[in-house]
Amino acid sequence: MNEAQGRVWKKIAVFYTLTMLFSGVFDAFVLHAGRMDAGNFLYVTGAMWSPALAAFATKRIFRERIGDLPWTWSGARYAWLAYIIPIGYALPVYLIVWLTGLGGFYDVDLAKKIAEQFAWVNLPPSLLLALFVLLTATLGMIGKMSRALGEEIGWRGFLVPELSKVVGFSGTAVISGLMWPVYHYPILLFADYNAGTPAWYGLICFTIMVVASSFILTWLTLRSGSLWPAAIFHGSHNLFIQSILSPLTKNTGITKYIIDEFGIGLVITTLIGAIIVWRRRLELPQRIP
Repeated sequence: MNEAQGRVWKKIAVFYTLTMLFSGVFDAFVLHAGRMDAGNFLYVTGAMWSPALAAFATKRIFRERIGDLPWTWSGARYAWLAYIIPIGYALPVYLIVWLTGLGGFYDVDLAKKIAEQFAWVNLPPSLLLALFVLLTATLGMIGKMSRALGEEIGWRGFLVPELSKVVGFSGTAVISGLMWPVYHYPILLFADYNAGTPAWYGLICFTIMVVASSFILTWLTLRSGSLWPAAIFHGSHNLFIQSILSPLTKNTGITKYIIDEFGIGLVITTLIGAIIVWRRRLELPQRIP
């Protein structure tokens, strides 16, 4: 290991240590309450912005410019790709669940809940569903992406470019992909960040899904040279899974073992996505042999 590589690993160690310290403060409030929505989601927001704060602090500690992070807008192509990919790997899982009866779809109870939430009590169920999906899939991105950006400034804006200086594409994706779920483990194990499956099952599925997603996110980041596609991807993932597809799905018992971030369905589809981008890794402009 030469001096330059040693400096990179030191930066990575400082970044991750600070991330865990900063997020640990906010996680403590969540764990005390036992639920993710405690503090009107402000604790979760703080935890999600901890990687960004850690990245900024690390840059300052090593006397580097925060402006050197990949802030450049990469264009509409990568923005749309980042928005669509999560739909591509999530929707098939839910369609299979709905069509096979492994889970219910948008019944009377769900329609009533949505109508009350949006004050649309007199609308036909089909129009209610269309408006719910349309507004959530567009305006809902503002809130989801504002939180996701905090994570992605750290994970893909700082960590991925640093790792890519010392390891190859696969190493960058795996290492950053393993650091990412560990940061979520406290609230996954000790709060309500789960879908109701046994902790060991949810932990395994979540970890594999996140590492597989890391391959896609690493490819998007290195291919575009920007952190914005990752922020859009992360926001879209959270939006469609947490705010649209899962709420439209009725649990029939086995459902929770298949859907959401803690089920086997997304494990399979994100692994397929990871294989696709891994096979295209030679397209990346910066590579470590």
